[in-house]
Amino acid sequence: MRDPAFWWRPAGLAAAVLSPLAAGYGAVAAWRMGRPGANAGIPVVCAGNLTVGGAGKTPTAIAVADILKAAGHRPFFLSRGYGGALTGPVLVDAASHRAADVGDEPLLLTRTAPTFVAADRVAGAQAAKAVGAGVIVMDDGFQNPSLAKTLSIVVVDGRRGIGNARVLPAGPLRAPLDVQLRHAHAVLFIGGSDERIASEAQERSMPVFHGTLEPSAEAVAALRGRPVLAFAGIGDPEKFFATLSDAGLDVRARQAFPDHHRYRRIEAADLLAQAEAEGLVPVTTEKDWVRLAGDDDVAALAAVAKPLPVTLVVTESDAFRDLVLSRAG
Repeated sequence: MRDPAFWWRPAGLAAAVLSPLAAGYGAVAAWRMGRPGANAGIPVVCAGNLTVGGAGKTPTAIAVADILKAAGHRPFFLSRGYGGALTGPVLVDAASHRAADVGDEPLLLTRTAPTFVAADRVAGAQAAKAVGAGVIVMDDGFQNPSLAKTLSIVVVDGRRGIGNARVLPAGPLRAPLDVQLRHAHAVLFIGGSDERIASEAQERSMPVFHGTLEPSAEAVAALRGRPVLAFAGIGDPEKFFATLSDAGLDVRARQAFPDHHRYRRIEAADLLAQAEAEGLVPVTTEKDWVRLAGDDDVAALAAVAKPLPVTLVVTESDAFRDLVLSRAG
């Protein structure tokens, strides 16, 4: 399911009609976020976001884990494994698990550090600690109160911001903005900034960081001069398409799918047919590519599609590293 377009425009009739439901949802979400969480016994760093959809949480979680590893810590990722059948706690094995088992994000995370998937976050943290985790890094889960966080970094897509600033279902916010910022320790804007959030963060003396998602130079070089068919099933496919264009690639066609989309045989066949007919190279995100890999129904597309890895680059890199290490050290 795609986000309603009215979420990302100034509040209008649709948002007004849904405002009573949003008030009820927001009240429940605020109450849940105020509940005390269990102490994991080790530091817990959470990369979350204020709204539904993609903002860059996974690259942020990976950047946090890289900082911790470089400082000698032993981070483990913890994810609920959205889209996977396993409820866990289970330690992700890239050699045997597929996206249908554990979700797409854990398969990316496990390339950087050991990753547990668990619907029960407390049980997942306990399982990770039992096998030697020194720090838990959560990819999402900011609004989930079950586990106490040592550091919560909210990631904001600077291009879309928080849309109409309304709570679900009237807008994209997962809980009232002031409630969420009350539980956050830092804000990270990716690809721009949102003046309203920046101002509120400043009033709360909350550190604000700015970053960009930089595509792999090697992958870009391999695609330069070749016409591209871009396809993506993420929270904001347009962000991926813009990344390709900003990198100077020749994007001739674009196909957007819902977030965490599991491609069907006919969709893969259509993408392949279009690419072959128009002489295009199919290019997608790493998350999409791991969903394609291991699925026999779309094996032909997986064999030719080129993933474009991205890395988070934080402008205030020293201050960001210092914050992570001060909270997780």
